[in-house]
Amino acid sequence: MPNAQIPVLKKNRTKKRTSRKIAVLLILLFIVLLAVLFFRSSLSRVSEIRFDGNVFSTREQLLNRSGLAVGDQYFGVSSSDISEKLREIQSIQHVTVDKQFPGVISVHIKEFATVAYELQSDGSLRAILANGSSVGVGSSGIAVEKPILTKWKSDDPYKAKLCDALSRIPGEWTADISEIIPAPVPSFPDRIKMYTRSQFEVITTVSLLSSKISYLNQVLETEAPGLITMLEADSYVPFKPDTSDEDQEKDTTQ
Repeated sequence: MPNAQIPVLKKNRTKKRTSRKIAVLLILLFIVLLAVLFFRSSLSRVSEIRFDGNVFSTREQLLNRSGLAVGDQYFGVSSSDISEKLREIQSIQHVTVDKQFPGVISVHIKEFATVAYELQSDGSLRAILANGSSVGVGSSGIAVEKPILTKWKSDDPYKAKLCDALSRIPGEWTADISEIIPAPVPSFPDRIKMYTRSQFEVITTVSLLSSKISYLNQVLETEAPGLITMLEADSYVPFKPDTSDEDQEKDTTQ
């Protein structure tokens, strides 16, 4: 009896293995079919692209540089590739890409801070960013509390250093500075001259500006308009009153 039952057991095991293989194949075919249907459907496509934080770059510029387009394969979009491409734009400091299924790509942009503006030969203004680059203002508006750089050469190495120094100074400390021009001398090649909206004239250097700015604000808040020198030593000399104005006042009183 035991010898007669052995072939029957082998046949049952063979049938079970065959049925399992068929089931696995059917499942795989079903998964492949679902995958094909999914990637051919609108659910697998980019349906919306959002940008925020951009001031100096238009939506069209960002789309062209990133290569993003509605209808692209959602899972084919690489967040790191988009971030790397957009950081090639000189005004952009950092990029975060957020993919929201199904189909939404949100790109969060952080631009370099505007530290000053530059007057062009045609009278137009360009924004100077913390990294030293300049971009067109366009319709983004002008922050009047930022200083204007004039008479600076584009290849002046101290210009970028000045922008870096301004970026590290609180905005309220530079709000009164209206204009900054280069004024180099042999002993101080990075010497600059600044004018304030409160009618002060300031002489200092790019390398000393950050450490001297507190003294500048102290004088601006407590003294009458005058000449402030902030070099190896600090000094303040008030402007002499205009004698012609005094004579005119005397004539009117008489």
